[in-house]
Order: sequence, then C-alpha cells, then structure tokens
Amino acid sequence: MFSTLRPSAPDPIFALAAAYRDDARATKLDLGVGVYRDAAGGTPIPRAVKRAEAQLLAGQETKSYLGFLGDIGFTAAMADLVLGGAAPASRIAAIQTPGGGGALWILLALAKKAAPDATVWLSTPTWPNHGAIAEFAGLKTRAYRYFDPETRDVNAAAMRDDLKEAGPGDIVLLHGCCHNPTGANLTMEDWAALTEMALAQGFTPMVDIAYQGFGDGLAEDAAGLRHMAARVPEMLVAASCSKNFALYRDRTGAAFALCASEGEAAAARANLMTLMRVSISMPPDHGAATVRMILTDPLLRAEWEAELGDMRGRMLALRAALAEALRARTNSPRFDFIARHRGMFSLLGATPEQVARLREEHGIYIIGDSRMNVAGLKEDRIGEVADAFAAVGM
Repeated sequence: MFSTLRPSAPDPIFALAAAYRDDARATKLDLGVGVYRDAAGGTPIPRAVKRAEAQLLAGQETKSYLGFLGDIGFTAAMADLVLGGAAPASRIAAIQTPGGGGALWILLALAKKAAPDATVWLSTPTWPNHGAIAEFAGLKTRAYRYFDPETRDVNAAAMRDDLKEAGPGDIVLLHGCCHNPTGANLTMEDWAALTEMALAQGFTPMVDIAYQGFGDGLAEDAAGLRHMAARVPEMLVAASCSKNFALYRDRTGAAFALCASEGEAAAARANLMTLMRVSISMPPDHGAATVRMILTDPLLRAEWEAELGDMRGRMLALRAALAEALRARTNSPRFDFIARHRGMFSLLGATPEQVARLREEHGIYIIGDSRMNVAGLKEDRIGEVADAFAAVGM
C-alpha cells in the first residue's frame, strides 16, 4: 500500500526552523517562526497560566471523558471573549477543538455537509493551511485580493471588487486582527462594508482569530468581528489560544457556528458532535480547563490581561523602534508601515535573494516571502537588524 506514496513537500516554516537550529553562529536571529518571544528570546509560560495549572493540578480529581463538545465552560468563556455578547448564545453552536487548526477543519467539514458545492474565498496572501484544509474537506477555493504591495496596507477596494462574485452558500474567510501574515489589518470601515456585502449577497463570513489582544486590546481587536456577528444571520469563527495564552503545544481552540435560529444552532451542534466523534472522538482537556479558569477567575484574568498588555506593548515598541532605525539608515519612509502594522508579523517586501543574503551573510532568518516575526527581535539588536536590511539593499 505505502509504495504508492511520495514524500510531501516540506513545510517552509519548519524547514526554516531546522536551518536555524543547524546554524552554529552565536549571533543568529530567528525572525521567522511564529511564536512570541520575550526580550531574552524565550517563549515563557504566562504567570496566570502557571497559577491556573497549579490550581487545576491540586483540584482535579478525575481524567474521565468530557464528551464530544469538550469543556462547555471553556467554550462559553471563549464565546464571551471573542464575540462579547454580539449575538444570542442560543444561536451559537460551540465546540472545543485541538487548536485553531482543529477549529478550521471542523467548521469547514461542517460547511461541506451543509453546502457541498460551497466555494471558500481566501485572501491573497493567507496562511497555507487555509487552502489545504478547505481542499482536504472537499471544498472548492477561490482567491480574493487583500494586500497592496505598494502601500503595504489592505487593498480594500480590490478586496471588495473581487468579493462581489461571492454568492449564497459561499464562505469568505476573513482574518481577525493581527492574523493576516502581512501584518495589515482590516479597519472598522472594512468590517462594516464586508458585513453589508454578506447581507446583500448571502455569503457566510468565516473569521480566523488567533491573536486577539496582540493589536490594540482585547475589545478593540474583536470590534470588527463583533460588529459583523451582531448583523449577519450566519457566521463561522475559529478561535485559538496558542498565542494570547501561550498554550502553543497544548492545542487549545474553539469553533463557533452562528446560526439564523436556535433550531439551526441545535442542528449544527449535533453535526459538530458527529464530526468530532468520527475524527478524534473528543478534544484534550488540559489547555481548555486552564483557559476556563483564567477567564472565569477575576484575579487570574486580571493577571493574564496585564501580561498580555505587556506583550502587546513590547511588540508595538519594537515596531516603532525598527521603523525609526530603518528611516534613519535608508533616509526614506518606506518602512514606516512596520509601525502601522499590528501583531507579530509584517511582510517586508524583500526579494528572495535579499532574504537569502540576510540568512547567509547576517544570520537573520525570515520566511522566504519576507514575512518577519517582529516579536523575535531583541531590543539591543534593532540597529544591527536595520543595518543588515540596508546592507542587502532592502
């Protein structure tokens, strides 16, 4: 049987991580892999997470099954965090998932059952897994323009023009704040316009949100999503706790299907349970229990929000410092977009040759399309990074 298989293409992000690991230079700098790093270069466990885990360890008396929906206290708390009461709970079918990737898969599998001929519209660029999961679920995909390489911002006019062709039964996958790999985010005006398009054309919005709190604040980062959820009859949301709770390897996420009625939500919930049963049976408990405890305990939540604010503030300061350093070295404002972007990523606009030179000559690792993880910067090396960017002709 296995003689028919051929090796899959290596994931470029993990290939870059392997190359970085094998690099013996003490001065090497990883600005590629998408994890938050502190000033020391580590990816620490937040104090609130450690406290919650300690309480969980002391108080948990069983490892018995939770059921197909997972921890319903967790999904209720996550619905409040993400949706903020924008839609009635009775219209929301929620299920715990193994990370944001698991949420994407189960929601697209649900969409395939509900609308087998649906087309999933994906932004250019998007994360490679979006298209891969949609196609694995048996759904067709189409692209819509998102990023303007000249302004380094969202090309809202082109996006709306392309999405005029999205119709009833189609799914338009949108990026929550800080989620698009370019670092460019939708404005509230963009969210409002897309909401009106969904209402007029009948397509179903799907929002992937994994960085809530990394942009301008928990409520601010979800404002556009919540505006949409308050208006549209149907919506899909995939939420991840990997980044803002730093639970990367614990694979903690939630999937939400906002439906037109309570009855449709009940049917969606039953189908989500079936999909969970035939795939992994039920999601893992530890990360979800930890997040539930943080979100429902006032002291733990306050500590987590403060730590999240520190991470956000550090990334904003790094962005501002790098943009200023590049303006000084290039005598040009062309890198000012780095300060405008939000979250961990910015697409720099470097050529593949420049990216290779950064790696080979300066030990600076970024993704081949020139996506940089701002959180990988170290404060005392910003000048060095700016010098390297200028040296390779960026």
